[in-house]
Amino acid sequence: MDSLNKALLKYISNHSSPEDKILADLNRETYLKVLNPRMLSGHLQGKLLEIISRMITPDNILEIGTYTGYSAICLAKGLSDKGKLITIEKNDEILSLARKFIEKAGLQDKIEILSGNALDILPGINSIFDLVFIDADKKDYAAYYDLIFDKVKNGGFIIVDNVLWSGKVVDEIPQTDRDTLSIQAFNQKIINDPRVEVLMLPVRDGLSLIRML
Repeated sequence: MDSLNKALLKYISNHSSPEDKILADLNRETYLKVLNPRMLSGHLQGKLLEIISRMITPDNILEIGTYTGYSAICLAKGLSDKGKLITIEKNDEILSLARKFIEKAGLQDKIEILSGNALDILPGINSIFDLVFIDADKKDYAAYYDLIFDKVKNGGFIIVDNVLWSGKVVDEIPQTDRDTLSIQAFNQKIINDPRVEVLMLPVRDGLSLIRML
């Protein structure tokens, strides 16, 4: 979606449900106060995550990579009445902003933030999830996938962000570009996994929608 011209992006945005005020405020504050604000999911991707979550009505969601909380808020909107979202973020310096807006959204009882490295935290999580969203360190995507695979119910979904990586996944990449090489390897790992089916969507920087068989 980033490759679309500005006029077409504006048309798409104008013909999609508007960004709610809390998310718009979070978007603005992220761009004002946080490094690499482009990491934020943003309006269109956030609305897609929300609609997917609402279709599933999950009891349990896991998010790997909280950032400033935008995607967690979007995903949590689809939770069942008894549902809960666990989100993991290793950069504790930005979690105060995430907590602030999660509270503004009235979702503090629905969203639990865990601070630390997901590779260390995931083995200790014993819940079974309906939906998992992966958007953290690219070099660890394959490790996240392996660690959460048995924690996702049959018929459940994993959504993975940045699978197109600004289009670099189709280029010849030097061995020093670890992030791109890791995403290329991850994408190949998923398409070769007979336990799942996958649809890669050209939304923003690429989303893979993976269904457990």
